[in-house]
Amino acid sequence: MKHFILFSGILGTALAVATVVTAAEGVLPRGNDGRALNLGFESGDLTDWKAEGAAFNKQPVRGDTVSSRREDMRSAHDGQYWIGTYEIAGDDPTGTLTSVPFKVTHPFASFRIAGGASDQNRVELVRADNNEVFFKTSGFEAEDLRPVVVDLKDVQGKSIFIRVIDHQIGHWGHINFDDFRFHASKPEFKNAIDPDAVRKQFEMPSIDQVLFAGLEPQAAADAMTLPDGFRAHIFASEPDVTQPIAFCLDERGRVWVAEGHQYPHRAEGDIGKDRIVILEDTDGDHQFDKKTLFKDGLNLISGMEVGFGGVWVGAAPYLMFIPDYNQDDKPDGEAKILLDGWDPYRDTHETLNTFSWGPDGWLYGCHGVFCPSFVGKPGTPQEERQRVDAAVWRYHPLKHTFEVFAEGTSNPWGVDFDAYGQAFIEACVIPHFWHMIQGARYQRQGGQHYSITLEEKNRVKDFLPSNAPDHLNPFIYDDIKTHGDHVHWAGNKGPHAGNNRSDEMGGGHAHSGLMMYQGGSWPQAYDNQAFMNNIHGQRINMDMPVRSGSGFVGKHGPDFLNFNDRWSQVLNMLYDHNGSVYMIDWYDSNQCHHRRDDGHDRSNGRIYKVVYNDEPWTPVDLRAHSPQALVRLQLHKNEWYALQARKLLMAKGGDAGLYRDIRRLFNQTESIPHKLRLLWTLNGIGGFGERFGLRLLDHENEYIRAWALQLLWEDRSPSKAVLDKLAEMAANEPSAFVRLYIASALQRTPVDGRFPVLKELVARASDADDHNLPLMYWYAMEPVVGADADQGLALLQAARIPLLRQYITRRMATGALVANR
Repeated sequence: MKHFILFSGILGTALAVATVVTAAEGVLPRGNDGRALNLGFESGDLTDWKAEGAAFNKQPVRGDTVSSRREDMRSAHDGQYWIGTYEIAGDDPTGTLTSVPFKVTHPFASFRIAGGASDQNRVELVRADNNEVFFKTSGFEAEDLRPVVVDLKDVQGKSIFIRVIDHQIGHWGHINFDDFRFHASKPEFKNAIDPDAVRKQFEMPSIDQVLFAGLEPQAAADAMTLPDGFRAHIFASEPDVTQPIAFCLDERGRVWVAEGHQYPHRAEGDIGKDRIVILEDTDGDHQFDKKTLFKDGLNLISGMEVGFGGVWVGAAPYLMFIPDYNQDDKPDGEAKILLDGWDPYRDTHETLNTFSWGPDGWLYGCHGVFCPSFVGKPGTPQEERQRVDAAVWRYHPLKHTFEVFAEGTSNPWGVDFDAYGQAFIEACVIPHFWHMIQGARYQRQGGQHYSITLEEKNRVKDFLPSNAPDHLNPFIYDDIKTHGDHVHWAGNKGPHAGNNRSDEMGGGHAHSGLMMYQGGSWPQAYDNQAFMNNIHGQRINMDMPVRSGSGFVGKHGPDFLNFNDRWSQVLNMLYDHNGSVYMIDWYDSNQCHHRRDDGHDRSNGRIYKVVYNDEPWTPVDLRAHSPQALVRLQLHKNEWYALQARKLLMAKGGDAGLYRDIRRLFNQTESIPHKLRLLWTLNGIGGFGERFGLRLLDHENEYIRAWALQLLWEDRSPSKAVLDKLAEMAANEPSAFVRLYIASALQRTPVDGRFPVLKELVARASDADDHNLPLMYWYAMEPVVGADADQGLALLQAARIPLLRQYITRRMATGALVANR
């Protein structure tokens, strides 16, 4: 029993026993006939209530239907029945539920509430004689019902009624309600909602004033507010392109577009309504004039990239490769299923998405929080599959290796890299700006932290309670919080309540698409800045990553562009070979995910092209370049050339002569970004060996040392010489940024080889206040402490970081407790 209590604290609400305070001391109000009214719904129906609208159809709900769809929440209802408008039909139906009037016979009342935080979802107490609302409160963006205490002394002896209102459509557009009771004295509930705090939640900014909604394509481009010198062109629009959900550029500068007509439901079988088209501008007027259908019949497509002889497609439950080795823009054959197990049924706007080639040649992608996937090659047994949710993942196109790169956040829909190979994402609901560190665990919108490797899963599963899913990791203890110093929503009622009220803050919580601009033709002030679309704010936000300690802080930059059009919903952005930027716009009046097929306008879609100083379009085709010419493109001012060239070189492979050419250029160039590009290229074609990597660990630049570490650990098989060097660096490395990479590398090191390095790291008292390092050290250290008590004690004695001393002690106590069960 002690073991269970300990771990219920570790795992949080998902595994904790629900603490429901019964209301036995309260009494149900009575009707005129003296009968106790059905205000807790224990009759199993809506006796004593009048329902209007569809939201309350088939209510009340019986039992806890929340925990089966969300691991992090429970209904926390009283008795058997409760009102939960999401549980039957989701967030879109609206309606009102009104009780019969009853006399107030006690000075206090309580009821339970949860659900959306908008004032369109609320519970009102109303005087029956004059219809005056004398009390109202909303939910708090959680499903767990919590009590509210109401002082009724001013209306005692009068007749009142209850009104439960669900008028919000879209995300958190529902309300939960249960168990209205009277009390003779003020009841005490440990988790009660403070009515004064609830009232303050209604103090929201006024509705944003947006000039337009639903414009024709050219009118939409003309309506945009852009900085001086910039112009938006309509590259393509409906009916030529509709429902653009993903896109990418090939080595010829062509635009590949995935049209997502099947969303939000996967069709039965493998044939759907989605397709991939190729758009080309052949005359340089910034508008497409050639369109080619590459593939139709796809089903729930959500991510796409091209390269290595074909097209990489995410269409849950599959990650697949469609070959086109002869590059005739026709599939060479059937798609090859590389991985399956991606969830295609729950929150289908959160499944695998926004593919991007990393600077290291891996294919990176995002995954949201509320559609957990269990991923593996076809035929992989369930126990050998990798859980993925709220994560950035990656897949190697040549080695066919899959892994979770970092875990946490919410529903990222955009990942990109700066000139130094640093990954950034945007997120929704929680704070939006995140520097993605290999092996890091981040604040989650919901759910529990899970094991990001099968080795980790197998190591910790014996420590879990018998009723816990075996993929959870109870030893994370804490996670890294936002790297931004701001949010883009206004008010104190939660992110969703700020929708369409957050103009001065940046537009709202929901973001899609992320671009770290490295195109070379825009003003230098935009280089390496993070551009992301703000859905409810109909604009492109710009955040400015600034180095701080071991990582970055995201500063609030000026918005780059305002569409001035509520229907605009840009999903991603990419710069091309001329440094101009394409943006795909889903363009729909509905701004939030829901599961109604008729809730989306299938006829719309735009692709804008934003050009600075009339930068001309030029034809390009890198396929005919020699390997030596492709290597020279690593020195180009535009990362598009360098990335496309790296892909082509990786597909061809290298030889000793090419390796020498790359190393010579590496020594000649003084630019650190160019040196990094050459390192990534060398590694991608097989020329980055251990001798060269060890030499780079002594390089004067911290980015070079850091990336040498990541590349040396790419295959998780460091030699003794490399581990010895790592221990030396742990003791002497002056850069917090490089120490961050050491912590990442340690997570990819066999557990029995980590102790010498960790002993040096934990002694660095100066790292105690760093945003990332204490927790990154812990993620690397925890299995060592769990496996060897003597090493755990030695680390405890050496530690000069208070948080680590606390966690070591906690972990060792857990191990001792389990050992003595």
